[in-house]
Amino acid sequence: MKTSVIGYPRIGVQRELKFASEKYFRKEITADALNTTAKSLRLSAYEIQSRNSIDFIPSNDFSFYDGMLDMAFLLNVIPKRYLDLKLTELDTYFAMARGYQGKSGDVKALAMKKWFNTNYHYMVPEIDDATEIKLNGNKPFELFSEALENGIKTKPVLTGAYSFLMLSKYAGNKDKWELSEKIAETYIEIINKLGSLGADWIQLDEPCLVRDMTKADIKHFKDLYQKILEKKGKTKIILQTFFGDIRDCYADVCSLDFDGIGLDFVEGSKSLELVREKGFPNDKTLFAGIINGKNIWKNNYRHTLDTVSELQKICADTVIGTSCSLLHVPYTLKNETKLPESQKRYFAYAEEKLSELAELKLIITSHSPDKTNEFIQNTLLFCRKRTEDDTAVKERIAALSDKDFSRSPEFSEREKIQKRTLKLPLFPTTTIGSFPQTEEIRQIRASYRKGDISEEKYENFIKAKIAECIELQEEIGLDVLVHGEFERNDMVEYFGECLNGYVFTEKAWVQSYGTRCVKPPIIWGDISRAKPMTVKWSSYTRSLTEKPIKGMLTGPVTILNWSFPREDISLRESAFQIALAIRDEVNDLEKNGISIIQVDEAALREKLPIRKSDRKSYLDWAIPAFRLVHSGVKPETQIHTHMCYSEFSDIIKEIDDMDADVITFEASRSDLTILDDLKENNFRTEAGPGVYDIHSPRIPSKEEIKNSIRKMLLKISPEKLWINPDCGLKTRGYTETVASLKNLVSAAKEIREEINV
Repeated sequence: MKTSVIGYPRIGVQRELKFASEKYFRKEITADALNTTAKSLRLSAYEIQSRNSIDFIPSNDFSFYDGMLDMAFLLNVIPKRYLDLKLTELDTYFAMARGYQGKSGDVKALAMKKWFNTNYHYMVPEIDDATEIKLNGNKPFELFSEALENGIKTKPVLTGAYSFLMLSKYAGNKDKWELSEKIAETYIEIINKLGSLGADWIQLDEPCLVRDMTKADIKHFKDLYQKILEKKGKTKIILQTFFGDIRDCYADVCSLDFDGIGLDFVEGSKSLELVREKGFPNDKTLFAGIINGKNIWKNNYRHTLDTVSELQKICADTVIGTSCSLLHVPYTLKNETKLPESQKRYFAYAEEKLSELAELKLIITSHSPDKTNEFIQNTLLFCRKRTEDDTAVKERIAALSDKDFSRSPEFSEREKIQKRTLKLPLFPTTTIGSFPQTEEIRQIRASYRKGDISEEKYENFIKAKIAECIELQEEIGLDVLVHGEFERNDMVEYFGECLNGYVFTEKAWVQSYGTRCVKPPIIWGDISRAKPMTVKWSSYTRSLTEKPIKGMLTGPVTILNWSFPREDISLRESAFQIALAIRDEVNDLEKNGISIIQVDEAALREKLPIRKSDRKSYLDWAIPAFRLVHSGVKPETQIHTHMCYSEFSDIIKEIDDMDADVITFEASRSDLTILDDLKENNFRTEAGPGVYDIHSPRIPSKEEIKNSIRKMLLKISPEKLWINPDCGLKTRGYTETVASLKNLVSAAKEIREEINV
């Protein structure tokens, strides 16, 4: 029995890569210094995995920003506009990730999308007719050699050829599958070069195989890999899948000349059934993903051992490993000094999951699991009741009826009422909610948490920042104002701290995209509102201005999806518990005179099942959970929501069914492609497609924004269009924020004049 890890976190235990990269962006350190930090993080990851006796340790899973972007670079899929900047290779790479505005030119970043059903974001490679697919750069070779020089023979990891093409944006005039010949040749070159350096195994990640596949898709996949595999030489290839099962192409995968096949037995609901019913080739190694790579709860050894035991009866050679890359969980529990042992014993972060693999290997190879201490202790853990039920919460859920999920009057009548009462101009301008969080703000908040300053001093500071933010927005000329969210550390953690049933961590950082890291809280027990969350700050903000302000909340599905969820109750029940808590807050905001309330559902699509046939069960509770939040408000109260960086085309009707009054969403990086979907589906909700990308430091010009608005007006009627950035401004600096918002307001005003004329 051997063990394998699909991928390991790369940001650093203390987010060293994030801070080094940001210093590089500010020109405070050199590229050599950044590379030194990166190398130390890689060597540390190899050492930790080696110490835990992992047999298949990955290399090339490290990235400065994103693995798909790395693969695009390796295959020379670099759009001409970035090459024309004449920057260094590293700066060209970052220009593709973040955009560029400087002496060399002005270009937007590549589009960014959610990575399947996770909160990680990947950069979308862009291929056109001018793209010349060829080997470009040495990253996988250098990283394999680096590990080898330090005594570790690794398993190089690459994004698979099929998934790379499927996930890329193709802007050419031909069929993108015409590139398969050249793609195959380049992959063969990469495989052979890694083989010549001493690589025994290479892992090709193919997550797209867990999606719905047509016969044409399967043919493209088979044709591509038949070309690659016939010339792979002696190097062994693992076809690695994750985030689900490969029910559409299992037999086809098994028929190809892969040496190993990686299947997910955590999220892959049919993986065990496929192996059981269709068998598994005797000449291949099964890489069984049995350790959950996306949640932080300990593995249930009894359940896992039953699965492995059944697999061993069918498969000649089985390797146990993670269900997906450990990129999606924090580094180590060792940094959690404040969590009580009574809670910590239930958790396993990335390093602890390595220990679980080592323990499972020991149990399996000892041939006497019932006598193994690790097994006994684990079994006792899962026999214990972790927390007591909240009877009041359970009763409230049980008492829900259909009327709790419906708002009256219907949307068209509410829209007329809100137009009369709010008296907003055509194309109302607003922001998504947060304003830049400076180092001063973070330090004051940290001092308050440590008890170094009084509550009164802290609240006075926050009030001063809110007053400054309101004054700034009035000066800029925005129509609907926000309080800036200076009191909030995170759009989920802040609310979790106001709820019963949550556990919070110190250092459980997880990469969301590039240098952006989040610290998901943990849902420990039943959820209820412990205290009002935002009423005080929203009421204070309302006293500062005659303009309408938005109360800002995070929605129940996003709070759930951006937390580490419980595994002992259904996601539906957790979502409804959170929804009732947010509902209480919405009603209190309305009672305090807040007439516009935004309930962000940025992550609504995130946990949408990858396969369309599985989606109804999710949407049947996710959409009602949002409706439960706002169904009790008056028709005059305008409910907004926000979504970001996802593909919405296949659930546009369900989004409309959320029955919000206004929805804002990311659109700038995806070139406003969602507009076609809105028009095609007769989207009734008022909409604010983002007119500029806040995840890039570049400042959009007024003309650029005006052109975006004109495009929007071709698909959205003027009375339904809102003008806003595509996400919150928390991560941006004030200089670019103010300049961008001034251009946004000016553009909206000038388009209003054009429309009136």
